[in-house]
Amino acid sequence: MQIYLPIAELSVNVFMILAMGGAVGFLSGMFGVGGGFLLTPLLIFSGIPPAVAIASGANQVVGASLSGTLYHWRKRAIDIKMGLVLLAGGVVGSFIGVWIFALLKQLGQTDLLI
Repeated sequence: MQIYLPIAELSVNVFMILAMGGAVGFLSGMFGVGGGFLLTPLLIFSGIPPAVAIASGANQVVGASLSGTLYHWRKRAIDIKMGLVLLAGGVVGSFIGVWIFALLKQLGQTDLLI
């Protein structure tokens, strides 16, 4: 069953995308790793443009991170101070990453980064 992705401007198999998201979410939850390093290349290899793959992979990682955080919150296993410091660093790093990506996109060098 095909689904049209208007931002990527192509049709993909919905079950393939669901399987990739599920597998990466499972690995993220099981091992506590961010799934972006897995999902982004999988999306690119399936024909999704790199910029769309990065943004979509980041979206999936947010969902997996939120569900993991809620689970650990209920177990009272989250160090709030450390989490806030990591969050602050992550936000600053994300803004810098987006800025660099935009700069490289303007220069036509996004493939170099990806």
